[in-house]
Amino acid sequence: MKEMYIVSFNSTHHAIRTDKLIGENNIKAVTLPTPREITASCGISIRFNYEDTDKIKNILTENNIEYRGIYNIKKLEDGLKEVRQID
Repeated sequence: MKEMYIVSFNSTHHAIRTDKLIGENNIKAVTLPTPREITASCGISIRFNYEDTDKIKNILTENNIEYRGIYNIKKLEDGLKEVRQID
């Protein structure tokens, strides 16, 4: 993993609901434990491809899903990770 995009949630319920909606919209995504570089959340996040960012945001908005944030995580040359909140 050199770079990934994830959405983290405040509750497991919203994470599971989002995972279901993403699948219904044929978007490729993976449910995974929230990376420790991101502060406390429910513990479940969804990883998705950058090109699906707008689709993911639309799903969250249209379905009134509460989420903690959307993040870009890059693995740097020295092995450290850079985390940037993009929404």
